[in-house]
Amino acid sequence: MSASRGMAATKPEQPMPSTPPIAPSEITSEAQYLMTRRKALHAAGALVIGAPPAGVHAQPQAAVHAALAAARNPMYASAEPLSPWDEVASYVLYHEFGEAAEEAVRRSAAMRTEPWTVAIEGDVRRPKVYGVDELLRLAPMEERVYRHRCVGGWYMVVPWVGYSLAELIRRVEPTGNAKYVEFTSHWDAAIMGNAYYQFPYVESLRLDEAQHPLTLLGFGHHGRVLPKQNGAPLRIVTPWKFAHKSPKAIVRVRFTEQQPAGFFHTQYKHLYGWYRNVHPELAQNGSQRREKRVGEWFRRRETPLLNGYADQVASLYGDQLHSLR
Repeated sequence: MSASRGMAATKPEQPMPSTPPIAPSEITSEAQYLMTRRKALHAAGALVIGAPPAGVHAQPQAAVHAALAAARNPMYASAEPLSPWDEVASYVLYHEFGEAAEEAVRRSAAMRTEPWTVAIEGDVRRPKVYGVDELLRLAPMEERVYRHRCVGGWYMVVPWVGYSLAELIRRVEPTGNAKYVEFTSHWDAAIMGNAYYQFPYVESLRLDEAQHPLTLLGFGHHGRVLPKQNGAPLRIVTPWKFAHKSPKAIVRVRFTEQQPAGFFHTQYKHLYGWYRNVHPELAQNGSQRREKRVGEWFRRRETPLLNGYADQVASLYGDQLHSLR
């Protein structure tokens, strides 16, 4: 594994030191999680008991997480091999818990993900507070393999489990005034706390971006529920954008006419744009022309436009594609 655990070397996003393999004792026990959620997952047709699915390393980190059954969607595949479970679950950036990967894994263990609700608010005809179990049943689960690109210059290939965020948006019926969607992440200063930034973590998308089929409401990866350090119990995944545009542990979704905040754009406008599209010619806290796959020591690759999804999403931006940061 690469020694790099984070972003470019600036104060807001410091490089993260390499870490040894995470010991099972550092992974939060999921026994209570499984007991309280078993019925809901079973009702959703999502609970599968057994060995880790294909491609998952058979180690304690994966084994303690409930499995999520999902139909593999061939429209979202990759010619590259998948990044393994332990890599995705340990090579993380979760700024609420600190700037080091091992710190995020260790401290997120204290986070309670049951019960959990998500409030849908703002310019919608059907505002509602959803329990996460209801969201698990809202639409069929799919496995989608996406490239996951960090502004720090690294990427992974992750088999996410979830469904298009558009499924939820359609049910809450945005009004004609809704032009943006704002996401607020869970914040608990008692167990989180990071002096570099102002929290809670708030990110946002244009409504057409949020409704795009690629935008995923994610509940797991590698066929298992999300580990806490990956954003449990649910997160957003926008694969053509840098990973920080995909907020974790969502507690509120608000539809609005005015452009909402973008977490890093709001606090460091000189470094980051609001859109956070992966574009090799548009700097975001430094050049983004080259990238490396996590786990490769020396190879560097050319960064693909929109992280390889230009054919699907370039039309969202028209003539502004090459100027929107």
